[in-house]
Parts: sequence; structure tokens; C-alpha cells
Amino acid sequence: MLRPPEFLRPLLTRPVAILGAGVSGRALANLVRALGAEPRLFDASPASSSLPSGDQPLLPAPRFSATDAQICGLVLFSPGFAPTHPWLSLARTCGVLCLGELDFAALFWRGQLVAITGTNGKTSTTEFLTHALTAAGRDAVATGNIGFPLAQLVVDRAGGGPDCTAVCEVSSFQAETFRHFRADSVIWTNFAEDHLERHPGLAAYFEAKWHLLERCVGGHVHVGASVQSHAARFGQSLPAEACVASENEPGDILLQNTIFADYPQRENFLLVSAWWRAAGLRESVLYAAARTFAASRHRLEHLGAHAGVTWWNDSKATNFHATEAALARFQSPVLLIAGGKSKGGDIAGFIHRITPRVRHAALIGETRDTLAAACVDSGLAHTLCLNLREAVQTLADVAHPGDHALLSPGFASLDQFRGYADRGDQFAALVHALPAAARKA
Repeated sequence: MLRPPEFLRPLLTRPVAILGAGVSGRALANLVRALGAEPRLFDASPASSSLPSGDQPLLPAPRFSATDAQICGLVLFSPGFAPTHPWLSLARTCGVLCLGELDFAALFWRGQLVAITGTNGKTSTTEFLTHALTAAGRDAVATGNIGFPLAQLVVDRAGGGPDCTAVCEVSSFQAETFRHFRADSVIWTNFAEDHLERHPGLAAYFEAKWHLLERCVGGHVHVGASVQSHAARFGQSLPAEACVASENEPGDILLQNTIFADYPQRENFLLVSAWWRAAGLRESVLYAAARTFAASRHRLEHLGAHAGVTWWNDSKATNFHATEAALARFQSPVLLIAGGKSKGGDIAGFIHRITPRVRHAALIGETRDTLAAACVDSGLAHTLCLNLREAVQTLADVAHPGDHALLSPGFASLDQFRGYADRGDQFAALVHALPAAARKA
């Protein structure tokens, strides 16, 4: 049975406002119902009114007003709501307690919780640690920002128990407002420029993630090399035992023929390995799990070869650091599709850094003109493309046998797609259609 802490009990006797009707919002509604309270959903997006089968009907209101704030004693919000969102500002002005989904759900989780964050690699690390723990005979569930909210896990497992481990992916959007979240241990893979459309600068982005470390009182913390260097830059100190040598490490023969043989996945393994040793688990089990683990789709996914050209789907690369890591995997300059919805950051610097690794760039999305200007300045051959179909055809036209053609956009997908998975699926379909298109020509 789920038992709310004392300070929440009077608030749950009144309706509970939930801001955001997406996956997190619906999970929150389920948790609020499980607590015996009444959820009220609010979302300005018309698309949110379409709930999947299995959810109880709860159509969101398109507007959250002062009257709503006065009726509700508690406001819960999805990660997409920035702390400065007008609805949250209104709720706080009315004296209403506001908690993010992960923060609220953690109050009811009674099992172990391993929190994983990073600019890149956090999803793969979450999936791999869950896979390895399961292989070791442990009850482990991947949750959080990975797409399965902790609120839903709490409902499904009735709060969990000491023998269940939640391996919880945490984004900066979630960590920045934590008040009650607690982690037994934290893995922070790496840090690089990202999400500057949300955070007012790199220091603020780092501080949001650093907030997660502060929620791990007395637990194990493991951070990668880039996190260590940025901590020194921003005046934060880390204990020596938290620092993992995660960059430019020599190869490991035991990881040959696994996705962890090379970077960037090699870094993820090193961080998980540090956690694994601290937990007192057998390393042989971890290496065995590495040999049976396959990365999810859209992460440098090999799509095959057409007319002697090898095509790769790295749609998950939604920031500069991820694209640069993908390009580093290739021995010679590649053909690249880049562009999308801006997340802030130094676009000119990004193009300057990748120019030696790219032979021709097909530019898409709302950032394509800005990218084109930077390509001109850096001397990078490029083509402006109206859409992904045109970009694929452009690379097919300029490609030579032996080339590698890569979708690794470096930007968010929501200007032209439903998400990075939709972008990757469309890319794969276009690539697989290339031979048929060539025959018709």
C-alpha cells in the first residue's frame, strides 16, 4: 500500500493539478488515483487530449488558471515545464506546492535507486546497467527519462521493495527542481554543451545536473573525465573516489566484438564498471552481460550498404557532443546529414570542429541556413535541403563506393518530426528505398 508522507496528506484531500498530458502526466494521474486523490490534467497542446487505450479517460484542460490553483493544494508537472513557466509561476504565487514527476514519485519508492545522468550516454548506460543486473539475477527496472516514468513504476510495483532496483535516467530538466528525490548512487557519464535553449548558460546547465549529486547523500558517486574537468572549471569539488578515468583509455580485450569495444560506448562501460565494483558484484558477470547487450535503435545504427555506400542512423545524436563522438568512429571524412531544431550553443564552433571529418554535409531543419553560413566560413562543402528525403538523395548523388553516409543531426528533431525515433525511422525507410529508386531512374 502506498503511504504518502505526513506533509502531503492534507494536500491529497483536494484535487491535484497535473501540468502536461504526455507520458509523465498520465503516469502522475495514475499515481494520484492510486493514492485515493483526484487528478486534474492541464495541457495547452490539443494533441495531448488523445490518450492511449488502457488509460482512464481524463481529458486535459487547455488552460491553468488562478481559480484552479486555489482549488488544488498540489501541482505536479512534467519535465517539459521549465521552472519559469507561467503556470508554475501562477501556482507558486497562489501558495501551491509544485513538484516535478520524478521528485514526487521518489517519495513513494521503497527500493534501491541508481540515478544516471549525462549529456550523452545516459540512456545506453541505464539500459546496460539494467541488463547487467538482470543477468546477475537481480530485480532491476529501467525508468525515468528513458520513457517509463518512475511514477508508473511506483504504481505497477506498489512502491517497490528492498530487493528491487530502479535504474533511473535523470535529465537536467528533472534534476534542476529536485526537493525530495533521493538516490542510493549516481553515475554521471559526461558533460558537454547542450540544452542552452532551456538553461541560461553552460554553468546553469552544469548546476542543474550537479543538483543530482546533492541528492545522493552518503551514496556512491561515479563521474566521467569531462564532468571532472567542468567541475573544476565551475568551482565544484569531487571526492577522489568519485572520479573515473573514462576518456582515452586503452582497449579491453574482453570487450572485443561488443558495442563497448570503442568509444563512445566504451566510456559508458567504464562508468558502469566502477559502480559494479563499488556494489561488490562479480566483474565476470558484467563482462558476460556486455557480450549479450545490444544498443537500442537510432544510436549509430548500421543500416547496410547500397551501391557501395554504407549508411548509418544516429538520429539519437541531438547535440554537438554526440555528433562529434559519432564522427570520431570513422577513419576518413563522411557524408553527413545535420540540422534540426536549435538547442542553443556555438554553431560556428561546432561546424569548425567537424569540418575535417566531413566531406559533404546535407543540411536540414530550422537551423540549416545558420549551418550553411558556418559551412561557408569553414570551407565545408554543403547542400541546403528542404527535407530529409532531399538530404538522403543529395548524399546518394555525391557518394562514391566506399563512402560512409551518416545521419547524426546534432540538433533536436521537433521542427520536422515527432521525435528522434520518428526521424530515424523515416531516414531508414528512405535509405532502404534507395535501390528501388535507382532502378526506376
